[in-house]
Amino acid sequence: MKIAHIEVLNLLFDYPEGRRFTYAGGTCTGRVTSLICVTTDDGRVGIGSAYSHPGLVYLIVKGQLEPLLRGQDPREVEYLWERMYAITRWYGRKGAAMSALGGLDTAFWDLRGQDEGRPVWQLLGGEQCRDCPAYASALLWKEDVADLADEAERHLAHGFRRMKMRLGRSEEYDRAAVHAVRQVLGHDGELMVDGSMRYHLDLARRMGDFLAEQGVFWYEEPFLPEDLDAYTALRGTVGVPIAAGENEFGVQGFRELIRTRAVDIVQPDASRCGGISEVARVARMAADSGLSFAPHTWSDAVAVIANAHVVASHSNGTTVEVDQTGNPFITDLLVEPLQIREGKLALSDRPGLGIELDRRVVEQYRMSDPLSIPDGFYSDMVFGSEGLGPPAGYVEREA
Repeated sequence: MKIAHIEVLNLLFDYPEGRRFTYAGGTCTGRVTSLICVTTDDGRVGIGSAYSHPGLVYLIVKGQLEPLLRGQDPREVEYLWERMYAITRWYGRKGAAMSALGGLDTAFWDLRGQDEGRPVWQLLGGEQCRDCPAYASALLWKEDVADLADEAERHLAHGFRRMKMRLGRSEEYDRAAVHAVRQVLGHDGELMVDGSMRYHLDLARRMGDFLAEQGVFWYEEPFLPEDLDAYTALRGTVGVPIAAGENEFGVQGFRELIRTRAVDIVQPDASRCGGISEVARVARMAADSGLSFAPHTWSDAVAVIANAHVVASHSNGTTVEVDQTGNPFITDLLVEPLQIREGKLALSDRPGLGIELDRRVVEQYRMSDPLSIPDGFYSDMVFGSEGLGPPAGYVEREA
């Protein structure tokens, strides 16, 4: 089996005016993602996903990595990962280069599984197929927190038992929002919160005490990802686990999170941090330090499935994130859509990732030029001046 061709499929979706959502970053106008399809000389296709600047992913894969990889055996996953990392090290190690090579790495795992007739979770050491715990990721800002309660009810009706909400608006709002969703979930449902990188240390401790009272499952990104000192100072001072990692890349980045004792839960993402290989390495490193991992996913269903295979194969894997903001790259991209039942994402025992792209959906959203992206706020990526920065300053409670 040899690599014959690599295709990069850059996708863009614009939210209709009435379906846009607002959170600490601004108002989201659309979504982008990049799929990577590796075709072999015997006609097999492996699928991966990279969540980064679409144009950069395209240039790195097509301009530099494809010539290196063409004619290689995709089943030599570890060897190819090292080759790709070595050739991009001088400008990579973090950011778009790691995300791009990670999308290829995931496609190679898919092909290895197809060749061996085994699912990726089994290749990674999983002993038996088990559904992967999953949570609904949504509950963005609402003018009326009662609307958050209504949304939480919908997630429950769709099979979720865990869900994550975004805070960082004001201290009054954040507390009221948590109360509203907790009442819907009751004592059995698990609630995660994302601080949206908007807190300072004293505020984070104050909010952490409140979240502990509310039985929150984890407390995510209260600070900017670079501020490891704040994470280290917060962890252990509030009664709720601290989570971070969606903005980290590679083992070297997660090693620092773990070495500094900054978090209780690490959140690598196969579509961002270096592929399935790197998520598995981070999972093992976390296990060695007594930590759990819960992958971030905010791009597409390929990434959700890739991360879920790693979670299902490691005993310290906690759960996988499933975007519930009306993103068609989550809901419509696969021929067999993601299935959530009783809080779990169904994983099959089909070879590789066990998925197939719906090519009609791919063509519907495919960009003609990944270097020419309409101005807008695409959740994590901003093009043009609209949507930059938080929409308003954070208002704390009076002492």
